[in-house]
Parts: sequence; C-alpha cells; structure tokens
Amino acid sequence: MRDDIFTKRRNDNLRFFLVLIILTVGSIIITNYDVIKGFSSIAKALIWGGSNFYPDVKSLRILPEILPKLQETILMSIAATTVASVFALFLSLAGSKTTRLNRIFSIISRGIASLFRNIPLVAWAMVLMLAFSQSPLTGYLALFFASLGFLTRAFMETIDEVGNNSIEALQATGANYFHIIFQAVLPASMPQMISWLLFMIETNIRDATLVGVLTGTGIGFSFDLYYKRFDYHAASLVVVFIVITVIFIEFVSNNIRRVIL
Repeated sequence: MRDDIFTKRRNDNLRFFLVLIILTVGSIIITNYDVIKGFSSIAKALIWGGSNFYPDVKSLRILPEILPKLQETILMSIAATTVASVFALFLSLAGSKTTRLNRIFSIISRGIASLFRNIPLVAWAMVLMLAFSQSPLTGYLALFFASLGFLTRAFMETIDEVGNNSIEALQATGANYFHIIFQAVLPASMPQMISWLLFMIETNIRDATLVGVLTGTGIGFSFDLYYKRFDYHAASLVVVFIVITVIFIEFVSNNIRRVIL
C-alpha cells in the first residue's frame, strides 16, 4: 500500500515536470526566443551596469531634488494604504462569514474585494489617467484601489480565523452585534490586521515607484526623467535611495510585527 502511494506520487511529479517541459519548449518555439543569446546577454548587461549604472560624485547634486520626491512617494503610499484599510475593515466585517449581517452584503463585499484585487496596479493607474491625467491624485487612487481589494480579502480571512468560543460566550449573555465586534472579533484579529497593513505599506512604497513613472509624480518620475536623459549616474542614485528606503521601512515593520504578534 505504501509503495503504491509512493509510485503514484512519483508518477504525478513526472507528469507535472513533463507538462512543464512541453510548455517551456513550446513557448520558446512559438516566440522564437534565442536561449543562447538570452543567457549571453545577462553577462553583457552586468558588465554595462557595472560600467555605467552607479552613483558618482556629480550625481549628488540632485539630492535636493529627489529627497522631496521620495518623501512624497512615502507619504502618498502610507496615506493610500491607511485610508484603504479603514474601508477594507468595514467591507471585511460585512463580508466575513463570522460577522456578516446578511448574505447579500457578504456577496457584495466579496465581489468588491475580488474585483479590486484582480485588477493590476498598472491597469488602475492607466485607467485613472484617462480621468485625472498625470497627477498625484492618480497615483494615490491607483494605490488606494489596489490596497482596498487586497486588504479587504486579507481582513476577511483574518476575521474568519477568529475562534467562535468568545463570540458564542457573548451571544449567550445577550450581547448585541456591535458588542461582539468590539469585544471579541476586533481584539482577536487586530494584531494580524496591523501586520497586513504594514505589509501593504511596504508593498505600496515599492509599487509607487512604478506608478510614479506612469503618472509623472514622486520618485518614480525622477528616475524616469534622469534615465531618459541618459544620466545613468543620477538614475542609479535614485535607485539606491529607493532600496535604502524600502529596507528601512521593512526593518521598522518587522520590529513592529515582532511586538504585536
């Protein structure tokens, strides 16, 4: 019996890898991808990057320009995420199986979460540019809508994981809906919700760079501007500051998570 299970698992793995190989080879043939040229280009790209894409002394002149842009990107990301988390909390309470008021509200909330979560951030930015052109509002709304979908889904799952013991105990004492929410559900799920919020802030600070390229705002626009001018030293300095900022935010976020979880 045990040998049969092992054999079946091995055959399933072999079939999976066979299908994967067929898909890979088929994609290479259909797209006319030159594998040898592709791998050889990696070495050339690394050599070019080491020779051209690095900050130099002259690039430090742009510090007064990029620091305000970096600050704008960070604040926009934090604002979009925190505001989205408030709306996501209400939608998750309405959509969660543990706290939903009725089935209709639950379906609507889950539908909003699914719709907003499955539209890529870049698509949000491009669609919103049609209405608001290239502006900070466009970048803010793109981050807001993408965050709303992700956080609503994450908060729903967090609430669904809350144990029913405390909820049933409050219901037995005659507690109403809001007492159950504020005395049982939120205290139990809030640490994990804060963790998701911090994760989303980290993600949005990274994604805001790409949004800035599209919407002409923030640090992303600065990178795009210097790169298109072929000022690679200045563009690389922008990248360095973005990386430092993301690492610092992640460090602070991990310490906060360690305290609350």
